Parts: sequence; structure tokens; C-alpha cells
Amino acid sequence: MRSAGTGRAIAALAALVTVCGCTAQSVDAEGKPRGPIHIEITGTAPAPPPATTKAPAQPPAAPKAPARPPATSKAPAPPPAPAPVLWSRGDTGRDVRELQARLRQVAWLFDGPTGTYDDLTEQAVKGFQGKRGLPRTGTTDTVTWQRLLKMTREPGQWDLYLMGGQPADAPDPRCLTGRVLCISKSSRTLRWMIDGRTVTTLPVRFGSQYTPTREGRFKVYWKSRHHHSTLYDSPMPYAMFFSGGQAVHYSSDFAARGYAGSSHGCVNVRDEAAIAQLFGEVRNGDKVVVHW
Repeated sequence: MRSAGTGRAIAALAALVTVCGCTAQSVDAEGKPRGPIHIEITGTAPAPPPATTKAPAQPPAAPKAPARPPATSKAPAPPPAPAPVLWSRGDTGRDVRELQARLRQVAWLFDGPTGTYDDLTEQAVKGFQGKRGLPRTGTTDTVTWQRLLKMTREPGQWDLYLMGGQPADAPDPRCLTGRVLCISKSSRTLRWMIDGRTVTTLPVRFGSQYTPTREGRFKVYWKSRHHHSTLYDSPMPYAMFFSGGQAVHYSSDFAARGYAGSSHGCVNVRDEAAIAQLFGEVRNGDKVVVHW
């Protein structure tokens, strides 16, 4: 049973259609009539994808270096050239004396300097080289010399002539006539001269500043081959006395230590064979001149 309100609504709708003179004739998707009021619901649009943070633009990649050719084996480097040799066995001269004097300072040589590069010098150089990792050649090359220079001091005059061998200076004018033992304190030499001609030259040593050797002109007044000093209780072989107790004689201390020592005023000779010969030639009364 319809209610009165519903009937009134239908009547009003019919009247509206009649008045308008048109009828809504809509159909659904299957071709069937559908009601005059139709609400079409469309599908929800898909949500946009969530925003993503873009990575900063990267700089263009650097071009790749061309591939290196495969390494080839290199020939071994040639060994370094040996250092130049300055002196070797058989050489002589002042430079050899300096080498020997410096080797004495570092206790690799105990004889000389002689000024001659002999077997003892060669062995000393070998020892010095081996101790410092240098080739043991026995020759003094530039590397060995520079190493020795750094370890030693400049030798003085009497370091170079510690055991004698220094050149004699010019003879004193008083020595140019007759038979003379011409003795120079400057060059530490004795010249045995006859009528201005030098027969023999020997290295000699003098007294200390406390017992100096007297200077001047004297004469040999006594010779004693096997003399022994009672004052100093020391041997004085081949003694040729010229002034009081001062004499020219052989000294084993001079032969051992050279100019590192001194006499008590006598003129020491270190070469025993040479003074033995001189002792046989000198006569009592021959002149003795001690000068600077």
C-alpha cells in the first residue's frame, strides 16, 4: 500500500514530463533503459609516484690514459768507473810524504815518512781502506784520499820529515873551505864537506829548549866509538866531541821516534851505518860549524 506522499511525488513528476514534452531515454552499458537520474562514478586517478631526490650531476669522466706497452727488461747498468789513482807503489815525492804523515796520525803507519810509496805504505793503505768499506787496492785513489783528509790534520814541516830526509839548506860560508861538519838547525841536516864539496848529507836532531845545542864554530877534539854517557847513563856510540860534553853521535831513540824527541844538547844521527862510515872519515881537528 503506497503512502499518500509517494503518490503525490509520482503525480508531480508525470506532470513535469507532460509539460516539458520530452522524455529522458538513457540506456545502460548493455543497451537496457535506465532511470532518468544517473551518476557515473569514474575510477580514481593513480597517484603520482613519490618524488625522488635527484643525484647531483656528475662531471664527465676523464678520458682514460692509453694503455702502457708491456714493460721490457732493461740491460743492467754498467759498474761505476773506478776512482782515479793519485799515488801507488813506487811513487816518490812530498805528496807521498803527506800521505804517510796522515797515515801515521790514524795509526796505520809507524815508519817514515820516507817520501817513497813502499810495501809498508801499501799495506797501511789497504788496512785503512778495508776498515772503511773501500776496495782494498793498496793504491791511493781520490776516494781514499778524501776520506783520509777528513780524518786528519795538515801535517807540519817536521811531521813530513819526522824521520829525516828533508833537503839540506845552503851551507854556511864558514863551511866552504877545509874539512867541515856543517850542521844546520834550520833544515836539521849535517853536511860532511871537503873543500866546499858535499860528501854526505844526514838528518840530525838537536837538544831541547832546556838543553840546547850550542851554535858557532868548533873543532872535533875527541872521538869515542863505544862511548857511554856517565851524566845521563845512556849510550853515545860513534861520538865525535866538539864542545864540552856535546858531540855528534848515533841515537837509537832518534832512530825509533824521530823528531818526536830531542837530545840533551848533542847532535843526534839516526842512520847507524852512515855515521859509522862518517866516524871513520872524520879526524880530530876537523872543523864543526853549527848554524841556522
